Amino acid sequence: MKLYNIKENDEQVSFGQAVRQGLGRNQGLFFPSELPKFDDIDALLAEDFVSRSGKILSALIGDELPQDQVNSMVDAAFQFPAPIKAVKEGVYALELFHGPTLAFKDFGGRFMAQSLAAVSDGGKITILTATSGDTGAAVAHAFYGMEDINVVILYPKGKISPLQEKLFCTLGKNIHTVAIDGDFDACQALVKQAFDDQALREEIGLNSANSINISRLMAQICYYFEAASQLTKEQRENLVISVPSGNFGNLTAGLLAKALGLPIKRFIAATNANDTVPRYLETGKWEPKPTVATTSNAMDVSQPNNWPRIEELCGVKEWGLETLGKGAVTDEQSAASVKDLNDLGYLCEPHGAIAYRVLQEQLAEDETGLFLCTAHPAKFKEVVDDILDADIELPGPLAKHAAMELLSEDLANDFDALKEVLRRVQ
Repeated sequence: MKLYNIKENDEQVSFGQAVRQGLGRNQGLFFPSELPKFDDIDALLAEDFVSRSGKILSALIGDELPQDQVNSMVDAAFQFPAPIKAVKEGVYALELFHGPTLAFKDFGGRFMAQSLAAVSDGGKITILTATSGDTGAAVAHAFYGMEDINVVILYPKGKISPLQEKLFCTLGKNIHTVAIDGDFDACQALVKQAFDDQALREEIGLNSANSINISRLMAQICYYFEAASQLTKEQRENLVISVPSGNFGNLTAGLLAKALGLPIKRFIAATNANDTVPRYLETGKWEPKPTVATTSNAMDVSQPNNWPRIEELCGVKEWGLETLGKGAVTDEQSAASVKDLNDLGYLCEPHGAIAYRVLQEQLAEDETGLFLCTAHPAKFKEVVDDILDADIELPGPLAKHAAMELLSEDLANDFDALKEVLRRVQ
């Protein structure tokens, strides 16, 4: 598998290099030079989740890793289901929160850990990543206790839910968590600064576990196929998928699934008040505004990292960006949708509710709708309890970590201070 740097096309790397580097020169994202196309989709969808995912990922990786090894990596990473649940006639929820940290990031985080172990040259590695909530937990648990790998996770202080914070800031060992005095975009900017510092990268073996890392993105393709496999062929042929979008990795993966041959009619990009992309699709002008804090905090991103990959893919496939559905939802509207879903007998949290609301607004009568539920409602217990006047029970992993002590350190939004932390944890 060859990948090229979207910003500097002459930089071409193997899958292993892309996994180890994370980013290319000039903070460029890596993108596949070729995309395989599966012709017999029905036969592929008839297979079980792990077997099918092994074939998809092996086709993407090519002969760089043998099929048996990729199968073993997938088997180790995908040890939990991705079921769809009927919410109402013709509308389904894709539940991506059945992994160890109760969020969709478990799929990508665990496959990345397997990939990095497979392509590692034995040197020490420092994983540096920023999180707006769920990435931190998935990455922390995926890499926890792994030898020769230190993980440093930046998150915006006071801007993620307390239970999200507890899930990954209580581990210790090789997991180091840093609360930054700023928003998620500030955390993301610090990560990019670190990758621009060539001397630092080489000194500490720097890598990233954000969805900018191609291995994470590739893993996410697989659950779109899994969702489609649970629908009838007739439903699949008229399928509209609404994706709650922050850093836009999830939507990128969905579009890649379509490029591989999955018959998805169209996608909808659903955001909260941080609506840079919906405004861009409307006006053609890229005008990020300061990030706004919302009840759907994992989507509080004004400058989504993965958007260049979407533009690249649409250019390669000659898909017009205007074919993407779009919508921005306020906190009040997402709360109303949490209530609507609850009235239908489905417990949801604000991110999934945003995707549901925009889907409802744009779904035609002859279409089948699917919206992504990216986190367990209990991860946003305070918000959901308040909306529904309820008391959601904490599942085991959350109850365990809720009682543990936070191990994070506070840090100013300052790159020199971050460099000291990165060197100290070696």
